[in-house]
Amino acid sequence: SMGSNNLVMKKIFYIICRWLLLLSLPLVANSQNPPIQKAALSVHILQPKMQTIPHTLMANGALSAWQEAVIGSQVNGLQLQEIHVQVGDHVKKGQVLAVFDTQSLQVEITQHKANLAQAQAQAHEAQLNFERAKQVESVGAFSAQQIDQLQANAQISQAKVDVVKAQLAQAQLNLKHANVIAIDDGVITAQNATLGEVAAQGQALFRLIRKQRLEWQGEVSSDELLKLKTGMSVAVSVGDIKSIGTIRMLAPTLSAQNRNALIYVDLPNAYANGLRAGMFAHGEIALEKISALTVPFSVISLRDGFSYVYKLGQNNGDVASVMQVKVTLGERMGDDIEILSGVSLQDSLVASGSAFLSDGDWVRVLQP
Repeated sequence: SMGSNNLVMKKIFYIICRWLLLLSLPLVANSQNPPIQKAALSVHILQPKMQTIPHTLMANGALSAWQEAVIGSQVNGLQLQEIHVQVGDHVKKGQVLAVFDTQSLQVEITQHKANLAQAQAQAHEAQLNFERAKQVESVGAFSAQQIDQLQANAQISQAKVDVVKAQLAQAQLNLKHANVIAIDDGVITAQNATLGEVAAQGQALFRLIRKQRLEWQGEVSSDELLKLKTGMSVAVSVGDIKSIGTIRMLAPTLSAQNRNALIYVDLPNAYANGLRAGMFAHGEIALEKISALTVPFSVISLRDGFSYVYKLGQNNGDVASVMQVKVTLGERMGDDIEILSGVSLQDSLVASGSAFLSDGDWVRVLQP
């Protein structure tokens, strides 16, 4: 019976070993062939390319008058009789803007002319008296003291003539200035003249923007200022209105408060395009063209405030893994965008559908 028991035990042990061997066969087979990965998405791939692109610098600032002129009263004590222009009117150089009442000036001029005639007659008489006395000086008809007095009278009379002439010239100049004229072409931006007002000399009556020209004063950082130079083209826009100008001057100093600098952009056609002084405007400054690495914008995946692309890694036939790579973006040109860092020309990138991928996913690569 002991022998039969041993035989039974041997048979049971043999059956168990055979069963374990059969179970291990699939594991051995799987270890010889890698598992087939399941693709999350079928995608096309592309490679970055080099393009020559125009670089631009963005800035903000305000529009102001290129040059503003103040037109004031050049006469004193005259009443404003006529006003010919209002704010917004376009004027030409020499155009009459307002007129002062000249009746008192006409009377004053007539009086000065009469005074001048009288002074000239007196001066002529004094000069003749002096010349007669000089002619008989040798016979002792007049003393030396009398002759000196006659000469002094002639000189004083001539001085009175000069004074009256100056008074007449001033009155005639005031008559000319009774017409307030535009000192240049431009558009009236302020009108302080009041009909019937007796204006004081020097009082500002009108302000105008010379030549209707505006300029944009953009604010840039010190680093950005180093990239700029006069003559560069700038597109200044307010909403849908755009005006093209050029940098005429770079600020010689930076602001002590924020260390930023102003650039002055001449916009000769801005007013005609609808822009006005005081508007806040956005500017795009055209820098020199450069060669840059670009990809279509559809390659970019935006997540959590960062930009990513998906680069192909290891492959298994037409199935490949993808790696999520953070990139730094530059200028955008239509459907393409500049890549400053993160990828190279040799990288293969997922062309579209990256929003549905995660780092480490497997994709099926479609043929172009």
